[in-house]
Amino acid sequence: NDPIMVQYFNYLGDLVTGDFGDSFRYNTDALNLIFERLPATLELAVAAMIVAIIISVPLGILSAVKRNSFFDLFITGGAVLGKAMPNFWLGIMLILLLSVTFQFFPVSGRGTLGHLVLPALTLGTGIAAEMTRLIRSSMLEILGQDFIRTARSKGLGEAIIVNKHAFRNALIPVVTIMALQTSTLIGGTLITETVFAWPGLGQLLVQSVNLRDMAVVQAATFIIAIFVILSNLIADLVYGLLDPRI
Repeated sequence: NDPIMVQYFNYLGDLVTGDFGDSFRYNTDALNLIFERLPATLELAVAAMIVAIIISVPLGILSAVKRNSFFDLFITGGAVLGKAMPNFWLGIMLILLLSVTFQFFPVSGRGTLGHLVLPALTLGTGIAAEMTRLIRSSMLEILGQDFIRTARSKGLGEAIIVNKHAFRNALIPVVTIMALQTSTLIGGTLITETVFAWPGLGQLLVQSVNLRDMAVVQAATFIIAIFVILSNLIADLVYGLLDPRI
């Protein structure tokens, strides 16, 4: 019965203490509900980032070292294709091929390592495509620098030049995109989690939006924003480790 402005400031006061209200669907505190689902989303996000790094780092380096070769064209074309494929379509195709046809992995749910493989591949492929192109362009820029020519003139092996000198200097823009993609993973798993019935934050957020459960939607958005801030902070700290001049 309070005036709307009084209600609003009471609401803001509750937010300061972490009280977003109760979910009317689950009849429990909205923030506690988010924390219950968050570990599943973090597990999927970390697995997807590992998949992306395993795919993108060797392919990006190979594409740069073999510039304008068949390998370069093949990897670049694959990266464009991987970026163009929608996650939900790729997830459905993986289910049809690897779960329904060959029955290698479970169709949906969470519990074993097998349940994690298909969602992580679905999420990690798109990130790997973007990171591969960035690693390639960054490596090409570094390989043209004077200190790389100096290292070659000293007789250093190509593997040492590429891995020790070029790749480390090329990592700064890669760390930037990884930080941006990490925050995107936390908030962007909702479609993948829905496709694979993964019981994480994304699936909860989709259900809450459909049910107009605003307390849960606001709590989830708040937690995602915190992860965006933290991932950018970590990226800034890593810059200093990679390049002491920063």
